[in-house]
This record gives sequence, structure tokens and C-alpha cells, in this order.
Amino acid sequence: MAKYAYHPGNVAHSSAPEVATTMESLAHTLNITLVPLNGATSCGAGIVRQANRRLQLTLNARTFAMAEALGLDIMTPCAATAGNLNEDLATLKSDQILLKEINDTLAKTCGLTFTGDVSVHHLLHVIVDEIGIDVLEKKIVNPIDFTVAGYYGPNMQQEGMCGGDDVFDPNYLEQVISALGGTPIVWESRTQSVGVPGLFSEESTVMKQAAEALSEAKAEGAELIVSACNLSHAVLDIYQGKAGRNTGLATNIPVIHLCEMLSFALGCHNDRLAMLRTRIAVIGD
Repeated sequence: MAKYAYHPGNVAHSSAPEVATTMESLAHTLNITLVPLNGATSCGAGIVRQANRRLQLTLNARTFAMAEALGLDIMTPCAATAGNLNEDLATLKSDQILLKEINDTLAKTCGLTFTGDVSVHHLLHVIVDEIGIDVLEKKIVNPIDFTVAGYYGPNMQQEGMCGGDDVFDPNYLEQVISALGGTPIVWESRTQSVGVPGLFSEESTVMKQAAEALSEAKAEGAELIVSACNLSHAVLDIYQGKAGRNTGLATNIPVIHLCEMLSFALGCHNDRLAMLRTRIAVIGD
């Protein structure tokens, strides 16, 4: 049985409760124990560090210290969270003076210290590297029989941050899609940013980035986009209509979270799987 300190990411706490509910069901089915990091803060979402880099490092060091106190590595279903946490973890471990300064702050404010003896994993990498594609295939109840575009995003596609997958030409998500009964497409935008940190300051640019990704997936024949990044999902899903209107590109395609696709395929939330089939029929061309 795999066991992780669970960091759901920012979106699961607010606009996407479906992340929380489907993570719980898929973890149970795959014998993954999720230990909540009660009181853990946001990873920074690529935004906090723009205003105060030291604050983001301290907040994430506190999260690392909480996981260390549990004796567990961290797992998250969000690529942005995985990327931000891993970047800050690498920064702290490479600078012992900075690490001591941050630890002094933690000791004074919350009584915790961080040694660096923790790792951060994305759900996708846990599924492929820890659980195994062969185990996943045996547990499929509802095949996801669609042509699917898997979206990684840029955050976790960094050296040492994406398990055993290739940094520049990943295939883990395509392996999972195939194992679930789907037909994966390979498309250039799957590792490109859709501009989440700039949504409220450079909206026109973000809409262009989102529209280009969505229209490319459609042009390659995808009926559905599955996102490994909860933050990017919000832009690709919620703003796709506006992105299409602003650019004139075809952007109408359902977008779901990786944990939703896994949970549906494993036989959980069958009513939602039926709704997804309706969305694909109605929203797609």
C-alpha cells in the first residue's frame, strides 16, 4: 500500500471540489493512503513569489516540515503545485544558509523545522512509477473510450520533477489514457503554459494561449482534454468560451481533471461518467 502526505492544491479547496471527491475514491480503489496535511497553505501558485519570494519559501518549507513530521513524502494531483513545491524544495536544499534562516522563522512561528528529507510527487508519476500501469489496467471498470488529449502543463516538466518520464517528450499521461481504454493524441501544446499567473494582469495574452491549446487539441481529433494541472484546468475549462470569442478559434471541448478520469474509469461516480459522455456529445463538434 502506497502512503503519502496529501496536498490537494489550491483549486481543490475552492472552485473544484470534484478534485477532492474523486481523489478520495481513486485512492481507495488503488490502495493509496492519503494523509491530510491539515493546515497546509497554498504552494504560491506562481503568484506569491512575484510579490515576496521569501514568504513563499517559508510557507512551503512549513508544508515540507509537516510532511517530515509524518514521515511521509508529499503527493498532489496538481502539476502547478508539484512544480512550485519541487522548485522551492530544490532551492532550500541547495542553500544551507537560506535553509537555516527559514528554519529559524519556522521555529519561532510554528515550532517546526525542515531538514530536506522529503520528496514531492505528482499523482501521474505515482500511478505509473509506484502503482504500475499493469495494476491500473486490471482495475478498469468503465473504459474511457474517447480520443483524449492529455495536458501536462509546464510546471512539473522539469529535470528531476517528473518521475521517470521524459522532461521534453513525456508519455506517462498517454500511457495512462491508453490503459484506461482511451486513444491518446500527441500534441505540441500539452506541455505549454496557458498563462495562469497572468490571468488578471494579462488576460488577452492568456486567452490567446488557452485558445491556441484548445483549438490544437480539437484539430488533432481530441474529443476530450484531461488535465494534470488543476490550475490550468480552470483556464482551459471556465474561460474557453471567452478565449474562443476573443480569438475566433474553435475552443469548444470538454476538459476534466486527471483524477476525474481515473475515478470514472475505476468504477466510481458512474453518474458523472454518464454526464461526461453527454458533455462530449453536446459540446464537441
